Amino acid sequence: MTAIRFVAMPTTDAEHLWNGGCDAYDRLPETIVSDGPGHPCRHCLQNIDAGEALLVFAYRPFPELQPYAETGPIFLHKQPCARYTAEEIMPPVLTTSRDFIVRGYSENDRIVYGTGAVTAIGDIPAYGEELLGRSDIAYVHVRSARNNCFQCRIDKVKAPALAEAGA
Repeated sequence: MTAIRFVAMPTTDAEHLWNGGCDAYDRLPETIVSDGPGHPCRHCLQNIDAGEALLVFAYRPFPELQPYAETGPIFLHKQPCARYTAEEIMPPVLTTSRDFIVRGYSENDRIVYGTGAVTAIGDIPAYGEELLGRSDIAYVHVRSARNNCFQCRIDKVKAPALAEAGA
């Protein structure tokens, strides 16, 4: 059994945008006002409440451009928010739809063919664990089943390093 954790957008990515930086297409984010559920913040992994300002921008959750580096629109609170830290618990944004696409990626950030599956909410942790139990999968994305937008990443929980004897 592989222990997993749900990982939000890195704070460095969010801070870049909060501080006036450009998105994956080298454009400034758009600002809109949330009209209620359906605007999940990818940093705190909570829905952005009605009346709150949010940023809409192109996001590419991969380290470099390559054919499998999917880019798509996502949302972020306009005002800084705390990054999701309850990583062992499925985040609130993954309860806003009946299902999501769960897909495995290799160490070189390529889609591992045959892993993508529309997955019911309650099955996401088990399917993420199953995928991360495979040696050819380094991490997993959870994406919208309707729009393919990135929601969060699932990683293996790394075992703590053991202290060297006599240190």
